[in-house]
Amino acid sequence: MSKADDALVVFQPSGRRGYFPKGMPVLQAARQLGVYLESVCGGRGLCGRCQIKVVEGKFAKYGVTSSVDNVTAMTEQERRYREAKPLDDDRRLGCSTRIQGDLVVEIPDDAATNRQVVRKDAEHRAIARDLVTHPCFVEVAKPDISAPTGDADRLLATIAADWGYKSPSLDPAILPGLQKTLRKGKWQVTAAVFQEMGGAPIVTGLWPGLKETVYGLTVDIGSTTIAAHLCDLMTGEVVGSGGALNPQIRFGEDLMSRVSYIQLNPGSQPELTAAVREAVDGLIEETAAEAGIAIEDILEAVVVGNPIMHHLFLDIDPSELGGAPFALAVSTATTRRAEGTLAALPPAARIHTLPCIAGHVGADAAAVALSERPYRAKQTTLLVDIGTNAEIILGYRERVLAASSPTGPAFEGAEISCGQRAAPGAIERVRIDRETYAPRFKVIGVDAWSDDPEFAKLTKKTPVTGICGSGIVEAIAELYLAGLLTEDGVIPPPPERAEPHFARVGRTWSYVLHRGKVEVSVSQKDVRAVQLAKAALYAGARLLMDHLGVDEIHRIRMAGAFGSYIDPKYAMVLGLIPDCDLKHVRAVGNAASTGARMALLNRKYRREIQTQVKKLTKVETATEPRF
Repeated sequence: MSKADDALVVFQPSGRRGYFPKGMPVLQAARQLGVYLESVCGGRGLCGRCQIKVVEGKFAKYGVTSSVDNVTAMTEQERRYREAKPLDDDRRLGCSTRIQGDLVVEIPDDAATNRQVVRKDAEHRAIARDLVTHPCFVEVAKPDISAPTGDADRLLATIAADWGYKSPSLDPAILPGLQKTLRKGKWQVTAAVFQEMGGAPIVTGLWPGLKETVYGLTVDIGSTTIAAHLCDLMTGEVVGSGGALNPQIRFGEDLMSRVSYIQLNPGSQPELTAAVREAVDGLIEETAAEAGIAIEDILEAVVVGNPIMHHLFLDIDPSELGGAPFALAVSTATTRRAEGTLAALPPAARIHTLPCIAGHVGADAAAVALSERPYRAKQTTLLVDIGTNAEIILGYRERVLAASSPTGPAFEGAEISCGQRAAPGAIERVRIDRETYAPRFKVIGVDAWSDDPEFAKLTKKTPVTGICGSGIVEAIAELYLAGLLTEDGVIPPPPERAEPHFARVGRTWSYVLHRGKVEVSVSQKDVRAVQLAKAALYAGARLLMDHLGVDEIHRIRMAGAFGSYIDPKYAMVLGLIPDCDLKHVRAVGNAASTGARMALLNRKYRREIQTQVKKLTKVETATEPRF
């Protein structure tokens, strides 16, 4: 059967796709692609482990219109399962559901054992505190029949007198329970007062008696993952962390495909907004449970993200960001009540978003800038947050520039022949012996390298399924260092000693990393995909260097999940980043979360980054002829 007669099936969130004959079970298609979809009953519809969702809509990136009409109708097998065990209305069993047309299939989070690893650890950094939300203990005068003022009025007057706040007000959500709280505390209460620099003080929390601490949250919304950190505002300590896949992946792997989805499916934007907010709500509950605290004690959140994630979180249609002039609906910092945005937080809690820098340089880049503060450096500093859309900041204390560069999804494993996201089973580290040309590698979820005698045993539970972004970068760099790849990126015919590790693919060669149930290799096409991605990244950095008038960079900081797990040596070998002394090149982890935590714990930092963003010079690569 020709490809024209087959159906294109895309699996989310892994992003793996392929053409399959109509009539093939979805479970079988998943297995052929190396997508882990569990089944312990041998496809007899008994265990229910192979649950899937068919995502409906137009997906321009894949040229797919996915519909539930493109699979077979409910089978008797599935009906029997539904009678015996709960199965959500929008779910099907992959073993019983057969392909009838093009599909986008979501593997639900509870069914995806082979999930992406969400890097969520917070950097350990001491941050000076100047809190926006401060707990204030007060003793309120009891009501007096001779002076009939309201309980709320006396509370506010006491806060003003004892703590020096000028004309404090009460959030509407506090008023209904105020009188019971005052009497329960026998007129001794702790009020949480929120006041940004230049803003009016507002009571956003109230407890009977002495309340010694309150909590705040930082959230970094990436296109692929979401990271949350719960902080004790009194100590600055991170008491809980959580990470999750961004559920918007089912609408499109990258940012522009999600914008395209919204444009092709009018009225769908609220669905993407609801998806990300529900995910954040889940992380709030997760981190609160980890810390053993009541969610009612979380009174503040600082949220960062790229411009499209920022807009969708704020319930703003990002369509204008889909084309020049890439107009932001709002670029300044925002603060709003939690009510109507995050259901898990108390209604009076405040949500603050950092400013966006430009149409494709978001609040997450602003947070990275706050974390690393290049605008205070004497020497030229390059900050790079590498992802599908790389955000680049270059400068020193006299001048700072910012730009974005469309690197594409190659660094996240997409558009690579054996590529996948950073999930258990993905090759993440590669070394090639300079004498025998034999590879050895390490996979996510297994501590041992492939040349370890225990490796085969350890990978039975976590089999090799593909290669992720850091793995493909190291593989190509190692091929070059071993002399198996030319300077211009051509895989030539291998030397005789290396032939066992190569495979001929038409007129080109592929280097085989792993032979097994799933063969993993690096092809000439893969090299070209990485070349395009690294060229876009390097060109963006070089463009900023030209605008700044410098030929030398003194410090390089690589941020984000990918930047944190790539060896600086290999980044330099491949030309991902300009030349710099390796001892001054380092990964800074999730610097966006660190910057968000700085803004959570110190209101002066909020003012600082708002001021610095206004001073930044934005360079738009999309309209720059040299780019």
